[in-house]
Amino acid sequence: QVQLIESGGGLVQAGDSLTLSCAASGGTVSSYAMGWFRQAPGKEREIVASTSWSGNTKYYPDSVKGRFTIFRDNVENTVTLRMNSLKPEDTAVYYCAADKFPWATVPKRERTDFGSWGQGTQVTVSS
Repeated sequence: QVQLIESGGGLVQAGDSLTLSCAASGGTVSSYAMGWFRQAPGKEREIVASTSWSGNTKYYPDSVKGRFTIFRDNVENTVTLRMNSLKPEDTAVYYCAADKFPWATVPKRERTDFGSWGQGTQVTVSS
């Protein structure tokens, strides 16, 4: 089974930018829809961005739309989340995830759609 490894988390101030990366090993994710989720203490894990397998279609919830951008490199087998104008409420552990099935032409939104998960990377935004 493919392993997903996130990196790039850290402590930043409100208004700053941060880029998270997700690298796949032990297999390829180039044919799978991918997503980024986050989970804050005491809250449910929620999606913040997702992309179809090709990268042609993407989804963002209103909470991050216009601030976060997901993009993928199917040659390098990576998925990246660019986060701008960060807010304290963006503080959470961020997870990369791969769809359970390949070739999805629409980005997935539900946690149950994803079958492979990374270990998470902490993002802390101070006010």
